[in-house]
Amino acid sequence: MSVGIVWFRQDLRLADNPALTAAVRECDTVLPLFIDDPVDGSVSRLGAASRAWLHSSLATLDASLAKKGGQLLLAQGKALDVLDAVAQEVGASRLYWNRCYDPASIKRDKRIKSTLVKLKPQSFNASLLIEPWDTVKSDGLPYKVFTPFWRAMARALDETPAILKPLTTPRSISLWNKTRQIKGSSVFMTLDALELEPPESEGLWHHEMLTAWQTGEAAAMASAKKFYKDGVHFYKEGRDLPALAGTSRLSPHLHFGEISPRQALHRLLAGRTLSELSPNEEVYAKEIGWREFAHSLLYFFPKTLKDPLDVRFTRFPWVKNHGAHLHAWQRGMTGVPIVDAGMRELYATGWMHNRVRMIVASFLIKNLLISWRAGEAWFRDTLVDADLASNTMGWQWTAGCGADAAPFFRVFNPVLQGEKFDKDGAYVKRWVPEIAEFAAIHDMGKNLHKPWALDEVLRAKLSYPEPLVDLKISRQRALDAFALIKQN
Repeated sequence: MSVGIVWFRQDLRLADNPALTAAVRECDTVLPLFIDDPVDGSVSRLGAASRAWLHSSLATLDASLAKKGGQLLLAQGKALDVLDAVAQEVGASRLYWNRCYDPASIKRDKRIKSTLVKLKPQSFNASLLIEPWDTVKSDGLPYKVFTPFWRAMARALDETPAILKPLTTPRSISLWNKTRQIKGSSVFMTLDALELEPPESEGLWHHEMLTAWQTGEAAAMASAKKFYKDGVHFYKEGRDLPALAGTSRLSPHLHFGEISPRQALHRLLAGRTLSELSPNEEVYAKEIGWREFAHSLLYFFPKTLKDPLDVRFTRFPWVKNHGAHLHAWQRGMTGVPIVDAGMRELYATGWMHNRVRMIVASFLIKNLLISWRAGEAWFRDTLVDADLASNTMGWQWTAGCGADAAPFFRVFNPVLQGEKFDKDGAYVKRWVPEIAEFAAIHDMGKNLHKPWALDEVLRAKLSYPEPLVDLKISRQRALDAFALIKQN
């Protein structure tokens, strides 16, 4: 009887899972396995918020497998060593997984394929619509600008609709389930033993954070269904209004593979081509395209995890002694309401509205003159959708040093952004209670997004910090710093 190991990574679902489908087709018995691998940059080595989500998602996947008569096996250690040990312990003859595209995983997976030849390893595409190497320019070089990248991808998807047809959950899965062997194993572990959740000494913040979410494959599909029924039809405008539920909030589900981009786009299209989508639907489809673009950039330019794509920025004069300002930004105590609202939403829920992500990133980089690397690292630790590719691209985009980036001289004015996209201050009031309580008693008028402009008597009554920097002066400081690297 042949046993095939299905190594789950960023594909925590049963439907549209090519590795699982292949294993079911080719093997008598399937052993589902997740490895908490210490390789830097792998899915389980991300930040605390993502690891807390991962704990919950693994439990949900295990429950789905239990309904089919098996369970998700868990292990911890270097993937090569674990896979070899598991194969020997259960007598496995095959190994299947779905590909990751970050440099650490690519290097690791190549070694596993060349070492565990006896298991005839097979890998598949389960997390992208099209492989990075299949969406390149006519000269074979990768795209650095999104619009032509999207046109090429959209054309390929419309010309080959089969690409978008997701696989169904295998009807019958014969799962490896030998309880005695598991209990006596030196390889397999319990979920709690992986210690994905933070220690008790840090409190129960992760439980509070996850109350804002439902994890797992069923929850992901339910969210997509609800969004496509209602929210997508107002997406073009709604996606910019942080006080409203105008976005899909599918990003963490996509990050952990609880839903695939193929499933997401297939449900949106509902038998149509991309060219037949409404303007609102097209804008949303492009957001899935931006995710693909980010993974393409990471695949072809792996150094961007640490270095700017625009090499001029290696000489940028970032502020060095920035500890106090960085800490205030992280805690949502900058004195700029919409920035603080965003940072507090992040801390409470592990997520932040995309419009606000751009605002808080611009403030850190251009008003505080703190390197994008510090912001990227904080987001990676606190976001439940801390996708390496998208997070890196987003921060380099705001800094003006990445592909198809906003020019550095484009500095978001947080006051104007707040007044435009949070006109009545509903978002700020939700996440900055000091201002909400004050505004309920005192008329702040046009000063809700700039409380420092209140008259002295009112300002003295408001228990809220003064802004860390003057927005106008700090903007000019950033432009002067950019001028220096342009000259050099």
